[in-house]
Amino acid sequence: MTPHIILILFISYFAILFFISHVVSKNDGGNDAFFKANKNSKWYLVAFGMIGTALSGVTFISVPGEVGSPNGEQFKYFQFIIGNAIGFIIVAKLLLPLYYRMNLTSIYGYIEQRMGLYSYKTATSIFLISRTISSAFRLYLVVIVLQRYVFDYYNIPFAITVLISLLLIFSYTYRGGLKTIIITDTLQTFFLVASVFLTIYFICNSLNLSTTEAFNEVKNSNYSKVFFFDDFLTSKYHFIKQILGGVFVTVAMVGLDQDLMQKNLSCKNIGEAQKNMFSFTGIFVIINIFFLSVGALLYIYAKKNSIAIPLDLITNKPRTDLLFPEIALKHLSTIPAIIFLLGLIAATFATTDSALTALTTSFCVDFLGMDKVENSGAKNMIRTRYLIHLGFSGLIFLVILVFNSINDSSVVGMIFKVASYTYGPLLGLYMFGLFLKSKKVNDKIVPFICLLSPLLTYLIDENSKILFWGYVFDNELIILNTIITFIGLCIISKTTNERYQF
Repeated sequence: MTPHIILILFISYFAILFFISHVVSKNDGGNDAFFKANKNSKWYLVAFGMIGTALSGVTFISVPGEVGSPNGEQFKYFQFIIGNAIGFIIVAKLLLPLYYRMNLTSIYGYIEQRMGLYSYKTATSIFLISRTISSAFRLYLVVIVLQRYVFDYYNIPFAITVLISLLLIFSYTYRGGLKTIIITDTLQTFFLVASVFLTIYFICNSLNLSTTEAFNEVKNSNYSKVFFFDDFLTSKYHFIKQILGGVFVTVAMVGLDQDLMQKNLSCKNIGEAQKNMFSFTGIFVIINIFFLSVGALLYIYAKKNSIAIPLDLITNKPRTDLLFPEIALKHLSTIPAIIFLLGLIAATFATTDSALTALTTSFCVDFLGMDKVENSGAKNMIRTRYLIHLGFSGLIFLVILVFNSINDSSVVGMIFKVASYTYGPLLGLYMFGLFLKSKKVNDKIVPFICLLSPLLTYLIDENSKILFWGYVFDNELIILNTIITFIGLCIISKTTNERYQF
């Protein structure tokens, strides 16, 4: 597949998104449509579109790549997915009803009413930092692929590739916001899901395997181990660690994240929002099983055809993230290559456009109060929103460039590692607010607690083998961060006669 064909496909894909954006936002580019899609989204469209947002290019490339990682990860990621599913149910039953009762535009409005202004701004800042970093990581992964297989051919620098990608996303989201995203993400999820199933079909066809034979080939391979019960203290992959990590990371990165919750809050009522979450959970688990299966088939195909794991152009180390694009774009025929590329672009841009909209919403609502009645008639509000949208595009651009200069590990691992540090204090804030309803914190000290907690978590993580008899943390590190934050909040709080009901 030549770079010319890939570039034409890339341009055509975005032309479709521009057309959808133009039609959707043609007569309604106001703040209510941008922030809440006018509270009129269909739950089934939200549920399906959220798949693309939740999975991203990281799942599309890194998860299959890690199946055959030298670390022996195999299907261990599915343990984490089980934890994710439990976390989604907790979000649907515990957090969504709270957000709907309070009629929130930004979910961090809960912290303001429960704890105070400083706590509120702290929670919002944590989200803005966390989502900016994670979105940059996700987009970075796909830009690497585009750079390696397309833009290097035209001698276009990496920074320009990133800039082009972000400007394209900005151009079809800045007017319609969430109202546009609901429709475009539905289309992009369709491409993603179709790509997974068709990729399996084409790889099986190349290996001369039927569906049953492919299942047995994966099952009997060295890549299909799902449950790990090695030494609990020293193994990162232990079942309990992965399950607990999956639960807490999901509650934090989904239930306390404006990005995914913003879509849920665009449904007409809590019933439809919960239908969305339950449907989404089932599809999410199934799709990830297929992603892991793709990974096993890729390594079986690579072994049969003597294809080595591609090397990172900077570090010259093997990059499992690049095995999928290497096989799809260089070793399969044109049609599978096109299908792979469509799925990759869809997975990544469905995540980035949604995140960019959520970042803009959070800043506009939580810092500028654009959802308040007294500001509804203020002049230049929409123009200000455009500038903020552009500003976050620029910030993600800078973060990607920084990450590109220092990264030497799998992106999927980096995202969840960062989430353990950034989302832990956010989860601690919500747990304190929800479970200690007769306690009131010293609001002005909360920011210091939320800064101190990740620092202590880092120090404990670095010395965990010494402190805890050889214990090694993985995704469950977020639990430690949450507990430290929770204890800190308890220390700076006092019991009151007032009991918070929300």
